[in-house]
Amino acid sequence: MSKIQELQSKIAAAMLGGGQVRIDSQHKKGKLTARERLQLLLDEGSFEELGMFVHNRNKGLTTEQEQFPGDGVVTGFGTINGRLVYVFSQDFTVYGGSLSEPHARKICRIMDLAMENGAPLIGLNDSGGARIQEGVVSLAGYADIFYRNTRASGVIPQISAIMGPCAGGAVYSPAITDFILMVENTSYMFVTGPNVVKTVTHEEVTSEDLGGARTHATKSGVTHFSCSNEVACIQNIRQLLGYMPQNCEDAAPVYPYESGNENRPALNNMIPENPNQPYDMKEVIAELTDADSFLEVHKDFAENIIVGFARIAGRSIGIVANQPAVLAGVLDIHASVKGARFTRFCDAFNIPLLVLVDVPGFLPGTDQEWNGIITNGAKLLFALSEATVPKITVTTRKAYGGAYCVMNSKHIGADLNFAFPQAEIAVMGPKGAVEIIYKKEIDASGSPETRMNELVADYTERFANPYLAAEKGYIDEVVTPEETRTRLIRGYKMLENKVVNMPRKKHGNIPL
Repeated sequence: MSKIQELQSKIAAAMLGGGQVRIDSQHKKGKLTARERLQLLLDEGSFEELGMFVHNRNKGLTTEQEQFPGDGVVTGFGTINGRLVYVFSQDFTVYGGSLSEPHARKICRIMDLAMENGAPLIGLNDSGGARIQEGVVSLAGYADIFYRNTRASGVIPQISAIMGPCAGGAVYSPAITDFILMVENTSYMFVTGPNVVKTVTHEEVTSEDLGGARTHATKSGVTHFSCSNEVACIQNIRQLLGYMPQNCEDAAPVYPYESGNENRPALNNMIPENPNQPYDMKEVIAELTDADSFLEVHKDFAENIIVGFARIAGRSIGIVANQPAVLAGVLDIHASVKGARFTRFCDAFNIPLLVLVDVPGFLPGTDQEWNGIITNGAKLLFALSEATVPKITVTTRKAYGGAYCVMNSKHIGADLNFAFPQAEIAVMGPKGAVEIIYKKEIDASGSPETRMNELVADYTERFANPYLAAEKGYIDEVVTPEETRTRLIRGYKMLENKVVNMPRKKHGNIPL
């Protein structure tokens, strides 16, 4: 056999992973192989593999006949829409994708290259966890990865797709990354599995209910995107990358945009006259942003706040918006953390922020107080105060109390603050305010209900409007809804060279 034939034989063996039988088994589960996933993810013909022939030679743990080139992970680099990315894809056909010392070393090498060259890192996870036979060596491999994830945080975008099992210590690498995507019915994440849960707490639970995609999309918020299948998941990754830059020193890509009449008359009739009537803030977002450009993040978690990416005149922005259609748009623990996390990503990667405000306040109750609404609400306040990217706020309706301050008010560093004419900016709603201020007067009147209505009407006229805030300069301009998009385009253009000099420090101490 010639040297070239020998090479081709070794490449063919590596391409088979754990062998055809295991590949067929993977397909029967509705799952793609590690290499098939990379083919879909990357531009055609762009993948360059590194470490194809690495395998574990730790005698006593495996036999020579059990050696598989690549040792359960495919690593390398390629392009997505012409942009450089670094990737690793765990191969479940080789020892269940379990992590060994060489397996970890391959992933770490790719992570180091991504950092050195300033390009996004994408991990496709499909692994049974640490290779038990290796003991502490495999645990050390995980820790080496976690350390690099942490060092890379805020420097390069990091995206994790969970394409199968991800359990035990393996979950903490995706948890540190910026975005997690899961596949419904074929992927799951948990620190301890159903058997351990049953032994310790006597709870009967399936893997899907404990840590499936829907569970983490709706209950825990661990995953940002729940995808119907692997192809949809991979397409979602490609779409997501289009909104973000290569690294923290770059700007997000600008897409072609033909300017024209930017007025959106439909916005004039979108906010109900009745201040207690709900409406869908997503309809407002659709009118303010470029057509079909909105990509919602964390769609099924803490639905009383909306976060996601969009474009205005071809440029990426991040949106944080109250959702009056769910819990009246009130801020609670989950909504605050969701908004804060997304805000910090946008700030780290130079993505301007648009904050849409219709918030009656923070959610009251013992459950919220006992579980730390104070600390968790402060996370959103901290994140928006800390952010130095261009920040524009539009108050569509209510902005009451501390929630007014938190939702990117002028006082915490917003660059431009607009309000619709129907906006209500006050300490609290008219009825609650009157009950406190005029309690004795109402009780002493001959007709408490009539007097209450009179005082509420007077308070509404004097305070439930945007003009007192505008007089103080807290609102830059009261605008008609239809012209808001034009104002946003001009505002972001004006702010595109914004520079903020921060106090010298190692880092802030966000209230975790």
